Order: sequence, then structure tokens, then C-alpha cells
Amino acid sequence: MQKHFHKKPNMYTSHVQLKVSNLARSIEYYTTIIGFKILEQTTDTAYLTVDGKTSLVSLVEVQNAQPLRDGFTGLYHLALLLPTRKDLGNIVQHFVDLNVRLGASDHHVSEALYLNDPDGNGIEIYVDRDESEWTWNVDGSVQMTTDHLNFQPILAEADKQWDGLPKDTVMGHVHLSVANLAKSEAFYTNVLGYHVVARYGAQALFISTGQYHHHFGLNTWQSANGQAPTLNMVGLNSFTIVLNDGQAAAKVKQDLETNGYHVETYEAAPKFGGQQAFSTIDPNGLRIIFTFDGE
Repeated sequence: MQKHFHKKPNMYTSHVQLKVSNLARSIEYYTTIIGFKILEQTTDTAYLTVDGKTSLVSLVEVQNAQPLRDGFTGLYHLALLLPTRKDLGNIVQHFVDLNVRLGASDHHVSEALYLNDPDGNGIEIYVDRDESEWTWNVDGSVQMTTDHLNFQPILAEADKQWDGLPKDTVMGHVHLSVANLAKSEAFYTNVLGYHVVARYGAQALFISTGQYHHHFGLNTWQSANGQAPTLNMVGLNSFTIVLNDGQAAAKVKQDLETNGYHVETYEAAPKFGGQQAFSTIDPNGLRIIFTFDGE
């Protein structure tokens, strides 16, 4: 895994919070199937960890929960990046042993598995190919494919009994269902400073910093002209972006306010990977929390 893509000064995601309908059921899934450990738990919230220090994913149970539906913005999937291909082989064997249903794709830049949690929240688990194998075009775009994944060489690298997600697993990227691709592109590029690295026609694009293949995906496949999710609808509650330092945080905050986005102050939450400095709502009604002192 090329760790520099998920280190400062890149703007990477460190944490995703999901709304779920049944906390106990979701904890069982994320610990037994996906391989997280519980960092902290209350009556309605669980913070999940791989390193015992910070939380990559947290779950909050909502009352009178409404299911995910097309026509709403939110999470398309969160993507957990494993350190090595051997780790991918180990978790594939784990899924085989448990007869877990999943999808899979070879994206040229990465090899990926796809699952859905009990509420239908999308999860990608992937490993990157070395960046020297990625193909960048003259226009600054990266070549990504959606090809059949060859499981045999991956399974051949499995070397041990599954004992949970590796401690160096990170939130590789977040893929969002958005209402309007042009408005979302303008927000994430012009206001936040991401760069477009790939486009899939007029319905999807991928953005990053530091020439990663993508820190975010944005698509309108199921959400074109959609509504923001209601408070009691399962799915994305918030995601956290790590900024380089206080100076970068001040610039983002100023740019948000200049462009008419309301900014709210948040208290410290080290379990999210740093100081929660402030948050905003993107053009799709989705909450972004910004931190600036997480590693």
C-alpha cells in the first residue's frame, strides 16, 4: 500500500459514520464479517477500529429507521484499503469460509470486493496495485477499468487464518451518490481543491489530491436530481476529511463561507483521527467534518 496517499498534505477521508436500524445486528456484521473491533460503545453508537486507537467507521442507531431508497443522495460505498494483496487473499478466504455473497472487479489501479451491510450500505474492500503500474493520460486522467477479477492468484497469496482487518487498513476512499454532478464537481474542486482524475460519461467522476486514483467518487446513477436523506433514513450520517494544518483549515473555512456554505464548529474527537475543527453540508445535503491535526 502506498501510504503517502492517505497522509498529509493529501486531503483524505479518515472516518465514516453510518446510520443503522439495529445497532446489535450491525455490530455483529462489522465485527464478524468485515473484521473490525469495537473501540467504544454506548446504547445507540459504536465506534469501530482496526488499530485500537482511532475509529474508521462508527454506527449510530436511529429510531423509526427508514430504509435506503433510490432517488436520495448519500453513500454509494465506503472503501477500506488493505495494506497488501496477501491481506486481500486472507479476507477472500474468510468470505469463502463464511459463504459471504460479494461482487468483485479489477479496476486496473486496484483489485476490489463489494458487499452490502444489513441496511444496504455499500462497502468496498480493496488493495491498490503499485502506483508505477497505473496509467496516466496526457490530459491528467488515470485509466480505471471495471473488469472481471481473477481470484486464483489472490487466493494463492492467502497465508493465515483470518483474524480481523489488518491494523494498517485505512479509509481508502468514499463514493457518494449525488443529485447533480456539475454542482458537486464545482464544490469539491473549486471550493475544496480536489482534482478530477477520471470521468465516466456524464454520470460519474473521480477526484483526488496528490495523484491518487481517487479519494472520492461521485455519481448520479441512482440519485439524479435526488433529495437529501431524512434524519431517520439509514445510510451516511457524516464523513471526515483530514486537512494539512490549521492554515489549510482556515482557508477551507473561508472558501466555504465565501461560497455561501454554512460552517459549524465541532469539539475535539481524537477517536476520529484528530481535532474536529468544523463541519459543513455539501450541495447534496451530506455532512462533511474537517479535521486538521490527525495523522
